[in-house]
Amino acid sequence: MSVPYTEPAMTESYCVVDSFPKDFGYGVEEPDMEGDLSSADSKPRILLMGLRRSGKSSIQKVVFHKMSPNETLFLESTTKIYKDDISSSSFVNFQIWDFPGQLDFFDPSFDNEMIFKGTGTLIFVIDAQDDYVEALGMLHLTVSRAYRVNPEINFEVFIHKVDGLSDDHKVETQRDIQQRANDDLVDVSLEKLHLSFYPTSIYDHSIFEAFSKVVQKLIPQLPTLEYLLDIFISHSGIEKAFLFDVVSKIYIATDSSPVHMQSYELCCDMIDVVIDVSCIYGLMADGSGCAYDKESLAIIKLNNTTVLYLREVTKFLALVCILREEGFEKKGLIDYNFHCLRKAIHEVFEVGVPPSSSSLTSLKYAALNGSAV
Repeated sequence: MSVPYTEPAMTESYCVVDSFPKDFGYGVEEPDMEGDLSSADSKPRILLMGLRRSGKSSIQKVVFHKMSPNETLFLESTTKIYKDDISSSSFVNFQIWDFPGQLDFFDPSFDNEMIFKGTGTLIFVIDAQDDYVEALGMLHLTVSRAYRVNPEINFEVFIHKVDGLSDDHKVETQRDIQQRANDDLVDVSLEKLHLSFYPTSIYDHSIFEAFSKVVQKLIPQLPTLEYLLDIFISHSGIEKAFLFDVVSKIYIATDSSPVHMQSYELCCDMIDVVIDVSCIYGLMADGSGCAYDKESLAIIKLNNTTVLYLREVTKFLALVCILREEGFEKKGLIDYNFHCLRKAIHEVFEVGVPPSSSSLTSLKYAALNGSAV
């Protein structure tokens, strides 16, 4: 199949007032592949598909290239397949392929095997403010063909642009789309094909939370990370903990307690505040230095006795915790447990195997020993 292919136009690194190093960002430009999509490496692949003007490119630019939502109004419609290499760190490495909405799956030159075989996740974007009957037909055609080629694909549906809908209309739209999509699959005996649905908008944090859940499914170490975070919070007096990718504000993992949107938004806002303040006060007189490094640490006390606590985990990851003010009185215990957690997380990603028993034991020991204080 000869599919038009173009490298993304926006390939610069994310940089705040020249504070981040050049390699701190997304969209690393790769050598020209001359249209050969099959030559992509073994990184997990995410396909962004949907009808024209559904918001696929806007999602990619806002989440991974820090484009302002208002600026996406001037994006041109995608006419070729764009491949974006997301390289924030060794453990968040994947590719996003942005497909034009006018692709014809009935074209005999469309190679389903080559497109879907190496795909980890397929995201189908539906414009909730438009008539979605045609989009549902395209969704059914896309996922059914992809599933027959690769049943291991994660199928995600973004019910997008819900910011323009009332709360009742939003719930009704999601229910209707979900019901119709699943009924279509039952009609062709594809009950085993599971679709996950997320209401999203680029004008709030919903798109970041949805992408967080999508990316987490591509991280094989996720159960280990959740286990480590559960141990950490249960014995450190912490209510909620997120492991954030600092650039995108996608959370790589969190503990097993439910995620509340307000808590997630607070943590996202804290990252913004830390980076902004660091850019103003944390750089050298000549403007050199980095706004986020191994010394990065922040404590924010809210007026409702809630404390937000941020610590650097790796060059690209931050641990953001939510706890009560009285629980923060044992800051020494929290810091000791954090260092054990940090060491275990480094082992998970650097070695590529579960943490050694000694690291887990030391984390548990510190927590149990501290909890008895």
